[in-house]
Amino acid sequence: MRSEASGSVAIVGGGTMGTGMVYVFAAAGFDTILVEPDSARQDAVSHQLEKATENGVARGKLSAEQQRAVTSGVETLENAGQMPKDLGLVIETVPERLEVKESVLRAISRRTPKLIASNTSAMSIDQLSRFVAEPENFFGMHFFNPVWSLPLVEIIRGTATGDAALTSARAYAEAIGKTSITVSDTPGFATSRLDLIAAMEAIRMVEDGVASPEDIDRAMVVAYRHPIGPLRLSDIVGLDVRLDIARGLSETLGPRYAPPRILEDMVARGDLGQKTGRGFYDWTEAA
Repeated sequence: MRSEASGSVAIVGGGTMGTGMVYVFAAAGFDTILVEPDSARQDAVSHQLEKATENGVARGKLSAEQQRAVTSGVETLENAGQMPKDLGLVIETVPERLEVKESVLRAISRRTPKLIASNTSAMSIDQLSRFVAEPENFFGMHFFNPVWSLPLVEIIRGTATGDAALTSARAYAEAIGKTSITVSDTPGFATSRLDLIAAMEAIRMVEDGVASPEDIDRAMVVAYRHPIGPLRLSDIVGLDVRLDIARGLSETLGPRYAPPRILEDMVARGDLGQKTGRGFYDWTEAA
């Protein structure tokens, strides 16, 4: 299927997910572009890629050639308007705010890539498709953190998404070594609904004093084979991201997705998890 996955790939947004996507596409041999306007964030992406590839080489998961492609072969641009026209695939992975998505998707669409994807974890693909010129070539491509380790990509088909675009989306996922599932454009798709229920319940358990975050996570890891536990994962994803998704899904799917007060309070005081050094865990030593 690699013939369906051709051309350069651009990732718009240098956050945690964007960094991971740059890693997997560059390591798979794609000419990869990162679009990130903030110079400090650009530096942070470079640092994270250096550390991640060193670990990948040490574990035998990455060759020296792949490491060079990831750390030295990625072009960085400041805005989507600087991208070459007619790229094979452009994926936006900017914050889950409709106005931000609209601005970025419109800018991407003006560069006429063959395919445009959104890494949204909860927003409607049909709603976002209004911001692109060719909605038949637009779909969701939801990755999971850490992108270089977790093998799943959730592909979301909007009402207008064409069969050819869907075939190409699956081919790109396969080309970077991922397994894909295809879901319809429903609130929270499949994985976000499942993941968020577990995360919100774990947060409520902390709020109710049931157990410490460490013991709640340990129970999920040991008893249910969760990779790291829902609270540690929430810290890595970002508690502000969790809160945005919870608010959005509670509006569409009901109060079972409503964010606990403790989550709102933590975000309000800036305890967002790994990226700020403190969430349910202390990340200052890992920074």
